Amino acid sequence: MKPEILLELLEAAAEQLQVRVSYEPLQTSVVHGGLCRVKGEYRIIVDKRASAEERVTTLAAALARVIHQTKLDPATLDLAPKVREALRFYDPSPAAPVSPAAKAPVGRRTAA
Repeated sequence: MKPEILLELLEAAAEQLQVRVSYEPLQTSVVHGGLCRVKGEYRIIVDKRASAEERVTTLAAALARVIHQTKLDPATLDLAPKVREALRFYDPSPAAPVSPAAKAPVGRRTAA
């Protein structure tokens, strides 16, 4: 799946979770954004200069943390299979299951 499509699906997932996503120019070149809480509500800030792959990584990791911290069951959300896979990959739980396909970098194909 193209990173731009996965990014749109992750943005829709954030909307379902009522998490605001904003794209802003960040000063550092090491971090491409992340999760924060503003007035008690989750917010994800993403570097608008980041590549689509970096944006996907930032958004998926932050959403996985929101789901983990709120103890929400992802099965209750209407998510595309690739989004579920990405959220499982970035799940901060110690025993988070990771499928072999999820280990491949976003936007790249693995040999079959």
